[in-house]
Order: sequence, then C-alpha cells, then structure tokens
Amino acid sequence: MPELLRSVQHILKAEDTLEGAGVRLKRAFGNGEVPLFDPFLLLDNFGSTDPRDYVAGFPWHPHRGIETVTYMLEGQVDHEDSLGNKGRIDSGDVQWMTSGSGILHQEMPQRKEGEFQGFQLWVNIPSKLKMAEPAYRGLSGRDIPSIRNDSGTVKVVAGTHQGVEGPVKGIPVDPTYLDVALRPDAAFELPVKKGHTVFSYVVDGGARFEGRDGLVPAKRVVLLGDGDTVRLRAGAEGARLLLVSGRPLHEPVAWYGPIVMNTQEQLSQAMSELRHGTFIKAREIREG
Repeated sequence: MPELLRSVQHILKAEDTLEGAGVRLKRAFGNGEVPLFDPFLLLDNFGSTDPRDYVAGFPWHPHRGIETVTYMLEGQVDHEDSLGNKGRIDSGDVQWMTSGSGILHQEMPQRKEGEFQGFQLWVNIPSKLKMAEPAYRGLSGRDIPSIRNDSGTVKVVAGTHQGVEGPVKGIPVDPTYLDVALRPDAAFELPVKKGHTVFSYVVDGGARFEGRDGLVPAKRVVLLGDGDTVRLRAGAEGARLLLVSGRPLHEPVAWYGPIVMNTQEQLSQAMSELRHGTFIKAREIREG
C-alpha cells in the first residue's frame, strides 16, 4: 500500500510562562490544548543565558497520574524525590519519572556560563494505571543511542528509528521520542503508527513539513494529522527539533496544577490527601 504522509494540522507558538519558584520558560502546549495532543499534556522549553531566569527552580511539589520527562540539552539540574532518588541531570541526560499514585520531588537548575536549556514533557497515564506504584528512570546521555549520517544526527530516547531502539521501554502509551539535528536543506523521514498522535517542536533553525509551504521557525510546535509517515526538510540554516509520538488514551482529563486524573472527585481526593499527609502511597507500602 502507498504511504500516507502526515500533514500539518496545527502550528502553535510557544508562549512565555512563569513556573516553579519563578522560572521563565516557553510553553509549547498545556491544559488549554487538551485533548489535541492526547496522550501528551504539556511541553515546556526552559532556558536562558541569564541564570536569574532559572536558578529559582522547582522546589518540592507533588505529582500524581502522569509521567514527567526531563531532557537537558545544556546545563545541570539537581533533583530529589520521595522515593529516595537523588542526583543530577546533566547535559544530554533524561529523567523519565512515573508519578503514579503520588510522588513529591524537586528539580533545581544549577547556574552556568552560557546557555542553559532543556525540556519537560508530561505524558498522561491510562486510568487503570494512575494509582500504580511510582517509578523512576534516570538515563545518562551515554545511554541514549545516536544515528549519524549525511543528513545529521538522531538521538533515540524512546521508540525505534532505523532499527535502533531507545532505552525507555514499557511505557503504556508506546511513545517515540527523538532529538533530530539536521544539516541545511537535509530531508528526514520517519515511519509512525497510524492513529498515534505525532508532534514536533522546532528547537533551532527551521523546517518544512508536509502540507505547509513555508518554513516553520524555532519555538513552534507542529501537530501532524493522521498517517503512517512523517516527512520534513530542514531550512537553509539547518534544524534541530524534537519529534514525539504516542497512542492516544481517549479518556477524560481532570487537571489541577501538577495532578492529572480522570474526575473532579479524584482531584479532590488527591488534594485532601496532600493536606492530611497521606498522599505518598509507595512509602506506606514500604513501611507497612
């Protein structure tokens, strides 16, 4: 059967946003775009050459019902959570955290010379697994395979590209997460599963996507329609972009701050547990 190319459905400009204790970042999409990006909930691009824009960080806060994916391009973030994990996310590293029934954590960017830049993606969890035990995956940049050819470099965090499988596996929505750096005017193609949601975030440079004549510049997120193939071409300055896909859940979303459930009653229960100190279920299991 002939391939069915995915064409541009929506293009959104990342908006300036203040988060955490005062971190300036660009939000590509968030709760205002539910359910367009299902199963993905939010994508933030944080970064600056001015440490005052990021050193306040993200002090202790809760999560429930989602997976958070932190990917650093340049810089370091110190992290700690209620499961006992503690360490540093360095340039090129990925932290893929499944909050499940509940977790408390903090992420504190470290001051550096030059540009500090990274991303956080929120991935929804199916209703039947939202109260599962939390899990944590910390990946060094050395653990993430790269494919290099005449067109550029592709880092495979999750999913498969050209027979190379990323280290993140066993995620319910079957995600693909690629970091694609293309040389000027280079073409890129990726087979994808029909019915899966696919989007791209242009980090630097610009790219042309099927179904759109003009160049999509940096700090834009492109949501693609259905099909089995993604095809794009870098502009004259080259392009760096994230390319992400996943199986949509088609479930109701009830969202308040860092907690995403399916009903308002579940949100109310989570907030009550936070107030009464019973939010962290995994700790109760270990100590019970």
